[in-house]
Amino acid sequence: MAKASRTEVFDIDINKLYDVIVDFESYPDFVLGVNDIKVHDMTETSGVVEYSIDMIKKLNYQLDMEMSRPNKVAWTFKKGDLFKINDGGWDLKDLGDGKTEVTYSLEIEVKGFIPGSKMIVNKLTETSLPSMMKSFYERAKS
Repeated sequence: MAKASRTEVFDIDINKLYDVIVDFESYPDFVLGVNDIKVHDMTETSGVVEYSIDMIKKLNYQLDMEMSRPNKVAWTFKKGDLFKINDGGWDLKDLGDGKTEVTYSLEIEVKGFIPGSKMIVNKLTETSLPSMMKSFYERAKS
C-alpha cells in the first residue's frame, strides 16, 4: 500500500479552487494522463466518477465522491482494473486574503501482481502529485 500527502498554500480563492476540483468532466483538458471522465448520479454532495487514465498502462476505475463545499472533496474506491484501494481527498482551508491551504492525500493499493503496477503507484503518489496540484492551481487562476 502506498500513501502520499502534500500541503501547499495557493494564492487563489477557496471557492474558485473548489469549483475546479468538482468540475470532473473538464479533467481531460488539464490533468495529465486523464483521457476520459464519466459522471454518474452527481449531486452537490455525492456522486460516482468513472476515470479512464493512461499512466504507463490504460486503466479504468470508479470512485464514490463525497463533497462538502468549499472545504472537502473525498473519494473511496468503488471498482476498477488495477486498484484494491484508491481513497483520498482534497482538504481546503480558507486563509483569508484570497489564499487557500490545500492538502491532497491519497492511499492506493493494487490488486495482486500486475506488471508495471509498482511504477504506476510510484508515478501516482510521488512523481505526479506536485505537477497535478499545480495544474489545478493554474486552471483555477485562469
